Amino acid sequence: MDLTWSAAEDAFRAEARAWLEANLAAWRADVGGEPASGDTREGFAQHLAWERRLFADRWAAVSWPVEHGGRGASLWEWLLFEEEYYRAGCPPRVTQNGIFLLAPSIFEFGTPEQQAGILARMAGAEDLWCQGWSEPNAGSDLASVASRARRVDGGWVLDGQKTWTTRGAFCTHLFGLFRTDPDSARHKGLTYLLVPLDTPGVTVRGFGRLDGDEGFAEVSLDEAFLADDAVPGGVVLGQPEGGWAVAMATAGSERGLTLRSPGRFLATAERLLALAQAKGDTVLRRRAATAWMHAQAYQQQTLATVTKLAAGAKPGAEASLTKLWWSELDIELHEVALDLLGSAAELEGPWSKAWQFALSGPIYAGTNEIQRNIAAERVLGLPR
Repeated sequence: MDLTWSAAEDAFRAEARAWLEANLAAWRADVGGEPASGDTREGFAQHLAWERRLFADRWAAVSWPVEHGGRGASLWEWLLFEEEYYRAGCPPRVTQNGIFLLAPSIFEFGTPEQQAGILARMAGAEDLWCQGWSEPNAGSDLASVASRARRVDGGWVLDGQKTWTTRGAFCTHLFGLFRTDPDSARHKGLTYLLVPLDTPGVTVRGFGRLDGDEGFAEVSLDEAFLADDAVPGGVVLGQPEGGWAVAMATAGSERGLTLRSPGRFLATAERLLALAQAKGDTVLRRRAATAWMHAQAYQQQTLATVTKLAAGAKPGAEASLTKLWWSELDIELHEVALDLLGSAAELEGPWSKAWQFALSGPIYAGTNEIQRNIAAERVLGLPR
């Protein structure tokens, strides 16, 4: 790998840093200081104002083509932007399920009409997308989804239930898998559909988590008629009954680097080192240094991945290794921080809340048990 940056890339980093520092300060002034959690109704609205500020100057999706609201930046420049984003202390992206998960699949499988009609509105936080994967009896085993879609004249009739829908209580649209061949099983007979949540027959019920946030939702579909033209270019992404291939592409984005860039963990690791210097004994400082090195290792692994992607490769099953690394790294960083804080940990809101969220990392995007199976079978070639 070439670990040096070009003059143009250094200039891109400098421009991003200057914009983020100036606009983050202005946004915080607008919301009166530190915003509420993006998983609360108040905080979600505050974060949307930030996302729209990003979009106005084409920072919401820097690697997208200009015609879809981006800057046409390279993957290398995207990594630099992510580093600067988290270095500046910018907030988590409440539009991430659309921009980082659905959008790559729209670029790969969507028609030109779908790309033109969906992407810019997504980046501009006009349409807000949530993920309709999990069901009451289909968690990590996505192939067992039971929600149905029946083809009728002019559209589809949807029945079923989606659950654990992140920020679904605040979103406008859902993307997910539906069984369209009633005689099919497992990976066959599934269609990837794009569903406006104001469709008659769709009910969204938000519910609170133990930490008090309220963005999670259950989505019930009761004879909901989804017209073919309910979203620009059509509601089917990819081919009817070819939804599994599209879903696996989306899952690859969720498990890979687009959802959790190294910049997020590099910034956390730097904060951890500062905490260790202020509070730690020799043992805890050594643990903090080890966690910092693991964050650096993730960056190096990502640079290797982007080198291959830039040459035209696809991430494939190796995305499972990436997901294993960042999800367990997130827990490690925050566990060391809580140990450093000791009895004050419960009073240190940001570290404690982030640790609670980190614990979900080995579960969402496919449990780490499943990821180890994928890595063993498809990367290492071990028997089932």
